[in-house]
Amino acid sequence: MSECILRLRIGAHDAHYAGELVDGAKCLQLFGDVATELLIRHDGDEGLFRAYDSVEFLAPVRAGDYLEIVGEITNVGKTSRKMRFEARKVIELSRGANDAPSAAIVLSPPVVVCRATGTCVVPLEFQRARNTEPPQ
Repeated sequence: MSECILRLRIGAHDAHYAGELVDGAKCLQLFGDVATELLIRHDGDEGLFRAYDSVEFLAPVRAGDYLEIVGEITNVGKTSRKMRFEARKVIELSRGANDAPSAAIVLSPPVVVCRATGTCVVPLEFQRARNTEPPQ
């Protein structure tokens, strides 16, 4: 499996700033969760996140938003796994003055809120699946 998708609703407990704004680190946490699943499926081990090569915060995330987090393995080395991630807002609460507090909008197309690339490692002794070819 070269791609993993995670969907979830951002809760009020994730809001950190005024206007129910969520800290950008929340996307990085979710990218880490997706990376873990990718490594388990590829190598049979959770591995370790070594570094982000780039991170772009592109749009705000607020409590009540639904996010779709997509990750994929883009390159496989002996112990390293290069990955690409994207977080997309697929639903947001409608915050119009006359809207009901529970009103929501399905975003079509989704709004990309964050992108990143990074590298994870799985030591040879922990690689159970022994996949050596890059995913297609």
